[in-house]
Amino acid sequence: MLKLHKFLFLFLFFSLILSSSVADAQDTFNYYRGKVLSVQDFEPVQQFVMPEQESIEQNVEVLLISGPFKGEKVSITNTYIKNDFFLNIYLKEGMEIILAAEEENGTLKDVFFNDVARDRGLYYLLAIFIFLLLLVGRTKGLKTIITLAFTGIVIFKGLLPLLLKGYEPIPVAIVSAIVIIVFTFLVVGGFNAKSVSAILGTVCGVAIAGVLALWVGEISCLTGFSSEESQMLFFMEQTINIRGLLFAGIIIGSLGAVTDVGMSVASAAAEIREVNRRISPYELTRAALNVGRDIMGTMSNTLVLAYVGGAMPLLLLLMGYEMDWLRIINMDLIATEFVMGIAGSIGLIISIPITAAIAGAMMGKK
Repeated sequence: MLKLHKFLFLFLFFSLILSSSVADAQDTFNYYRGKVLSVQDFEPVQQFVMPEQESIEQNVEVLLISGPFKGEKVSITNTYIKNDFFLNIYLKEGMEIILAAEEENGTLKDVFFNDVARDRGLYYLLAIFIFLLLLVGRTKGLKTIITLAFTGIVIFKGLLPLLLKGYEPIPVAIVSAIVIIVFTFLVVGGFNAKSVSAILGTVCGVAIAGVLALWVGEISCLTGFSSEESQMLFFMEQTINIRGLLFAGIIIGSLGAVTDVGMSVASAAAEIREVNRRISPYELTRAALNVGRDIMGTMSNTLVLAYVGGAMPLLLLLMGYEMDWLRIINMDLIATEFVMGIAGSIGLIISIPITAAIAGAMMGKK
């Protein structure tokens, strides 16, 4: 479920960017979809190419298939260099590509090859995902789609714009997390004791994860500049608290796993009560806690592995160069990933007994 949330976040992010009416002041290009009609290959000048590298210069005729210039044909040049990080795209007839265009007085001035069009495959995958949710989940699947869409709207229309305006990241992240938690549980579970106990347990778990991350961050002197993206944000015109952004990311990052655990424990308690309506609060709490213990191991792995997966290229690089462990564990980037994974897992663990206790007190026979 954590990976599905990330996938939907990415899709919603790019959809909202494409539909936004705010123009990017730093990007003077307009982007259009094109279809390659014909390609001619030539041997390029070997001025900037290593002798052992295979390189080809391509003259490409492209038909524009989107935007105000749809139907027009343009000619572009593409340089292909085998095994190059940036120039390794070999264009073929029939491919769909993205073009960057400069316009002047309503006409195309200069057109350049930007990238291969990859969005259709993403849309097909998303359509399959939604179809399976509705087929298998039916009403629950529809509720899942609604909550995922709402989560994306809160993040990309609320959380991120507020951060860009300079608001403090931690309070904004906490409020956004509470809004997402309450809406998700009320839509999925309805307004009842199960949803209320799940909401309270999840909020406590996420809050504890954020407090722990903030405390350890102070002790470990985490800067928040462990990634290139954070360093680039520092030079933007907007005033953003980069260090606070780190802890806000931990709160949002742990939200998915803690939400899953909170609802699972509360649902287990509700089902146990349906079977035995005379069960006492203590017995119900103990039974729900036993269910939570089984969930705890797999969900902690899910959260930790999600962060490790993002840092895997760096970990391989460090191991490949056989760096000393003392240096590795004290690197800002490694310490940041460690804190994100462990703090989130602690919040997940704490949410289990809290949710079980609240569910037992609310649903057990007095």
